[in-house]
Amino acid sequence: MQLFINETHDEERAFYGLRQAGLQNCLFAGPADGESALKETAELNVDNCEFRLRYPLWHTKRTEIVNCWMTESCRAALWYDDDVQILNSRLGGIKALRECRNIRLLDCHINSGEFGWFCHNLELKNCRLQSAYPFLQSADLTILGLRMAAKYSFQYVQNAVIRNSLLDTKDAFWHSRNVTVYDSTLKGEYLGWYSENLRLVRCKIIGTQPLCYAKGLRLEDCTMQDCDLAFENSQVAATVLGGIDSVKNPLSGSITAGSIGEVICEYPDRVCQITTKPTAFTA
Repeated sequence: MQLFINETHDEERAFYGLRQAGLQNCLFAGPADGESALKETAELNVDNCEFRLRYPLWHTKRTEIVNCWMTESCRAALWYDDDVQILNSRLGGIKALRECRNIRLLDCHINSGEFGWFCHNLELKNCRLQSAYPFLQSADLTILGLRMAAKYSFQYVQNAVIRNSLLDTKDAFWHSRNVTVYDSTLKGEYLGWYSENLRLVRCKIIGTQPLCYAKGLRLEDCTMQDCDLAFENSQVAATVLGGIDSVKNPLSGSITAGSIGEVICEYPDRVCQITTKPTAFTA
C-alpha cells in the first residue's frame, strides 16, 4: 500500500484514480485551488487529513475516513460514493453527502445544509448534525443517538429506523413512508404531515399541529407537549400518556390519552374513537 504522509496538495485532481493507499496528516489547500482531489478512488485509508477545497471525494469506493476535517469551504465533499465509513470526523460545507450508498458515520459532527440527499443504506451513530434540509428522498436509514438541529428534515424518506435521538426540527417526515422512531424527542412544528406508516414508540412530541394528513399513523406510549390541532385528516391509532392540548378532525382510527383539552369535530360522519384515561400516565 502506498502511503502519503504530511503532504500538502492544491492541484486539480491531485490523486485521481488512486487505489489501495493511505493518506495521513495531509492538507488539501493552496493557491492553485484545485478541485476533486480524490475522485474515482478506491480502497483508501484517509487519516487525520484536512480538506479545504471543493468536491474531494466523488465516486469513491471501499474507503475509511478517520479523524478528518472537511471545512466550510469544502463544498459537496462526498458524492456518488459506495461503501465508505467515516469515523470521528467533522463535515462542514454545503451538500456534504449526496447520492451515496452504503455509508456509515460514527461519532461525527456535521454542519452542512442539504445534507444526505438521495442516499441509500445510510447509517449514523452518535452523530451531531446541523442542517437546513437534511436527508431529502433518502432510503434505508439506520440512525442511533443523533442530536440534530434542522428545519425541513427527512422529507420523502423511505424505510428508516431512528432510536434514542433528539430531533429539533420543523416539518419533519413530510411525505415519508415506513419510518419508525423509538425512544426519541421530536421537537418542531407540523410533524409528519402527509406521511405513510409513520410509527412513533415511546417518543416525546413537542410542537403545534402535529401528525396531520397521515395514513397508517401509529403512536405507542408517547407523550405530547404543546400539541394543539393534532391528527387533522389522519388515519391514526394512538396511545398517548398524559395530555393533548387539542385534537382536530381525525379521519379515522382511535386516540387514547390521559386528557384532551379540546376535541374539534367538524365532520360528524367521521368515525374515530377518542378515549381519555386520566390514570394512563405516571410521572
